[in-house]
Amino acid sequence: MLFSVKSNLIDVVSREIYPAEVTVSNGEIISIKRVDAIFDTYILPGFIDAHVHIESSMLLPSEFARIAVKHGSVGTISDPHEIANVLGIAGVEYMIDNARQVPFHFYFGAPSCVPATSSETAGAVIDSEDIDHLLSREDIVYLAEMMNFPGVIYKDPEVLNKIKIAKKYKKPIDGHAPGLMGESMEAYFRAGITTDHECFTYPEALEKLKFGVKVLIREGSAAKNFDTLIPLLKEYPEQIMFCCDDKHPDDLIESHMNDHVKRALNLGYDLYDVLRASSYNVVKHYQLPVGLLQTGDQADFIEIDDLENFKILKTYIKGQLVAENNRSHIESVPAAVVNNFHCSLKEPSDFKINSTGSHIRVIEVLDRQLITNEIHAPALTINGYAESDIENDVLKIAVVNRYRDEKPAVAFIKNMGLKSGAIASCVAHDSHNIVVTGTNDEDMCKAVNAIIKAQGGISLATQEEEMVLELPIAGIMTNLNAEEVAAQYIKLDQYAKTLGSTLKAPYMSLSFMALLVIPELKLSDKGLFNGKEFQFTEVFI
Repeated sequence: MLFSVKSNLIDVVSREIYPAEVTVSNGEIISIKRVDAIFDTYILPGFIDAHVHIESSMLLPSEFARIAVKHGSVGTISDPHEIANVLGIAGVEYMIDNARQVPFHFYFGAPSCVPATSSETAGAVIDSEDIDHLLSREDIVYLAEMMNFPGVIYKDPEVLNKIKIAKKYKKPIDGHAPGLMGESMEAYFRAGITTDHECFTYPEALEKLKFGVKVLIREGSAAKNFDTLIPLLKEYPEQIMFCCDDKHPDDLIESHMNDHVKRALNLGYDLYDVLRASSYNVVKHYQLPVGLLQTGDQADFIEIDDLENFKILKTYIKGQLVAENNRSHIESVPAAVVNNFHCSLKEPSDFKINSTGSHIRVIEVLDRQLITNEIHAPALTINGYAESDIENDVLKIAVVNRYRDEKPAVAFIKNMGLKSGAIASCVAHDSHNIVVTGTNDEDMCKAVNAIIKAQGGISLATQEEEMVLELPIAGIMTNLNAEEVAAQYIKLDQYAKTLGSTLKAPYMSLSFMALLVIPELKLSDKGLFNGKEFQFTEVFI
C-alpha cells in the first residue's frame, strides 16, 4: 500500500521540526520531502515503554496493544517474568504467540529470575540452560531484569552464567537494584548490567547515571518515581528512558507513555530530550528495528494536534493505521486458558497466629512505592492469638501457596487502612501466590477462597458480601476486554476504599507485599522476609 502523510515532522534524530511529505510503501518510509507549506498537525516517532510486565494489566498482550495504540504507543520492552513464574518457558511462549497476532512491536526478554528467590514457592524454574535456549531465539531480545542483585554481587555461579550467556548472544542485560549504592552498586553493574528501573531517590539515580547506567524513569500504577527523577533528564538526556513497569487496566485506558511525555513537556523539559526518552533512546539501547521517522525506516509514527495539547490523532505501525481519534483498529484476540493452580479451600483457623511476644515486626506500606519499612508495634493478643489491631491500622497479612497445600504464612501490615473486611489477590509479585490482608480471619479466608474457586483473581470480602474479578489465565490474566476488566477492577478498588483504604491503588500495593527483592520487609508463602539482609526474620521481636 502506498500513501503519503503531510505534516510538521519532528525529527528526533536531527533535532529539528520542518513541514514534510512522508511517503510510505509496504510499511516502509520510502521518502521524506521538505515542503513549503503550513500544517496544523505534527508527526513524530511512536512511543515505546522501556520496561513493562504486560501481565500486570491483567490483559493479554493483544488486548494491551489494542488500548496502548490509542495513546500513541507502538511498542514495549516486555518482561514476561510474571507468567514465567507460573508456567515457565511455556508461559513465555504463550505471551509471544498471542502478541504475534496483532500489529504492535512487542519485544520480549528472557526472565532471569524464575523463581526470583529460593525464599518463595513459584510454579516453575528457568535455569541457565533454559536462558541459553531463550536467548538463542531472535524473538527474545534481552536478558530481563536481574533481580538477584546479591547473587551478582557475591558471584553466584548460576547467576553469573546467565549473564555470561546474554553476553554470548550480544543481548542487553536489564537491571533491578533498588537502593543499591556505593561499592555494591559498582560490583553489580560491572557484571555487564546496563539499566535500572528501580531507582526511587534522586541521589541513588544520580550515582548510577554517573557510573554509566541507563536509568528508566518509572511511573506505573503503584510505583511513581517520575516527579523525583525527572530533573535528571536535563543533565543526562542520553541515559534516560521512560517506563511504566506495571499498569493496571483502568490506568491503561486513561494513558500510557503519552502521560510521561506530556508531564515532562509541561514542566518545561526540552522537546527532543523528552521524545528521545520515549523512543530514540529505547530503540538505540535495545537495537530495535522500530522506525524513527527516517527514510528507510518502518513506518512507526504518530500524529498529534499540537505541542501544547499533545492529543494523539493517529497511530501507525508498519504503515498500518492502528488507531485514530481515540479509536483502536486492533481487534481483541482471545487465547486458550492455561493455568497452574493446585491448592484447596482454606479455613479461618488457618490464619491464626500464636502470640509469642509483646511486640511484632510490621510491614509499613508506603503509598505509590514498592519499597516498605520495617516498624515495630505492640501485639494485640486475644485468647493467646495475635490479632489485627484495627484502631492502630496494624492488620494481618497472609500469603497462601497456590501451587500446593501448605499452611499460610501470616504477619502484620500497616497503612492498608481497612476498617472492616478483607482484600486479596494472586496478582502477587513475583510468584503469584495469594496475598490477603484484612481485619478478621473469617473475611480473609472468604477472600482467599473466592480466588481459589476462580483459579485466580482479585477479590474482596465482608461479612455481607463477596466480590471477585476472575483471572483464569495463569491466575493473573483474562480473556475479557480492557473495558470490562477496568470496570470490574474499579468497582473493587472503590469498594476497598469505602472499607477504609487510603492508598492510591490498594490492590497494586498489596500485590507487591510479596515481592521479596524489594526492601525492606515483605512476606512470602514461607515467612516474613528482610529484603535488606536477604533472609527470613521473625514476626515477634
